[in-house]
Amino acid sequence: MFKIKSIFKKKADAANPGNSIESFKKKFKQAQQKRLIAQERRQRIKDYIERAGLEISVQKLSKTLFNIAVLINLAISAYLIYYFSVTYGITWGTVAASMIVLWIFVFILLIFALWIIFYLAVDLKIFKRKVDIEDVLPDFLQLTASNINAGMPIDRALWFAVRPRFGVLAKEIETVAKETMSGSDLKTALERFASRYDSRTLKRTVSMINEGVEAGGRIGYLLSRIAVDIQEQKSMMKEMSANVTTYVIFITFASVAAAPLLFALSEILMEVVKNLGATLGSTTKMASSVGIALSFSGTGVSQRDFKIFAVTSLILTSLFSAMMVSTIKRGNIKSGVKYIPIFIVTSLALYFIAEGLAGKLIGVFI
Repeated sequence: MFKIKSIFKKKADAANPGNSIESFKKKFKQAQQKRLIAQERRQRIKDYIERAGLEISVQKLSKTLFNIAVLINLAISAYLIYYFSVTYGITWGTVAASMIVLWIFVFILLIFALWIIFYLAVDLKIFKRKVDIEDVLPDFLQLTASNINAGMPIDRALWFAVRPRFGVLAKEIETVAKETMSGSDLKTALERFASRYDSRTLKRTVSMINEGVEAGGRIGYLLSRIAVDIQEQKSMMKEMSANVTTYVIFITFASVAAAPLLFALSEILMEVVKNLGATLGSTTKMASSVGIALSFSGTGVSQRDFKIFAVTSLILTSLFSAMMVSTIKRGNIKSGVKYIPIFIVTSLALYFIAEGLAGKLIGVFI
């Protein structure tokens, strides 16, 4: 029946060529729209990478992540084949089926995870560039104001205020100067520069500069006042950070020092109670001597399970504590990413050290 319908459809298209032309146009439009969407996606990724100051092509990046996922999957496959064949003696058919599942689902998850990790790394790089720009922005504005007061127009004043010590800001201002020299409007170039970074300070500065240029006011004085306001804002943030130092110390001590020691002592206490129950004997003898029926036959949680719980809890506690400390001191989480590995490594190291020392002091070897 389906073949008969397709035959009649082909005959109808041959009899009426307009239908085939319309369908061809429709398919061509759909293909063109998909191509444009793919180009826009590649352009967004390219712009995102350029904001981090990286020069990597999207095609090369996709190929690199694909190759990394293939290598990881190959390593996992080799390990699983060796482990299951040696330990359990599983047949090659089961191994082949497992490899198919691994290369379909795990490979997709690996690609997805690698892209997420890459975006996080690029986002942190962009944030660091934004912080670097905000740190040197007041000095740059002061130099620009001095150049304007000396008689330079604002575009030349921005260009001659560039210094190597300004780092990222120097490169961005050089890009703005090149755009203005090639015929672009200074206002458009500055707004494009400010839109590349999620910085309120930078966007507000650019907006005030553009408004001052349009109004024809004293740009040099305006830039000096903006620089002073930014420096005062930084001083206020440092003062607020100093006022909450007590909270930072308390959170750090509780997560990095107190929690590992308490977990280690709890694990030692579990082992002591277990050994004590083994030496006391059966519950009937205890009931006859004391009058209270107590049972020391076993524990509800094994030592291995408790250690897994302790390590997991310490990692999560250290992670969120580092985020809280960063939010309290800097006002955002991204600034405290460097604290996360320090907190985790320190808490785990103290946990294992305290566990070993307590075991030796009590005479219990774990």
